[in-house]
Amino acid sequence: MLSQLEKAEQRWGGANKLIDQWLENRRNLLVHYCQIAGLPPYEDRARLPSFDHVKAFCDLLVDYVSEGHFEIYNKVVSACETNGKSSQDIAKNLLPKIHNTTDTALDFNDKYTGVDDDNVLMQLDEDLSHLGDAMETRFQLEDQLLEVLHSKHS
Repeated sequence: MLSQLEKAEQRWGGANKLIDQWLENRRNLLVHYCQIAGLPPYEDRARLPSFDHVKAFCDLLVDYVSEGHFEIYNKVVSACETNGKSSQDIAKNLLPKIHNTTDTALDFNDKYTGVDDDNVLMQLDEDLSHLGDAMETRFQLEDQLLEVLHSKHS
């Protein structure tokens, strides 16, 4: 996912403030994901992450999802509406698919912010894997929105 982000930053970074903000927030989320998952370059994980670290990641996750739904997607759709039907159709087709990944993120958040039981952390690797798949799908769909925004409005 980080290599995907780097490609997105190279392709669209610096072209639009909204895109730059979106990519920076994605980077921050991915760094924290890699840290709690023990993925490179944070793979030196001899023990489970702390609840505080997992909860901090959950805060970023909910912020990222919320920002997309309540700020960024609306701006992209508005920009697409001014640029014609094809851009608008692309955006309106992608949004429901992106929304489908939201439930996975919110379920993860609900599970890991409401408890302090170490036994729940034993399920973290499996839950992170499931969340990672949803995030990857979401980022691919968001990148299609970024392409529309960049090609039509930058």
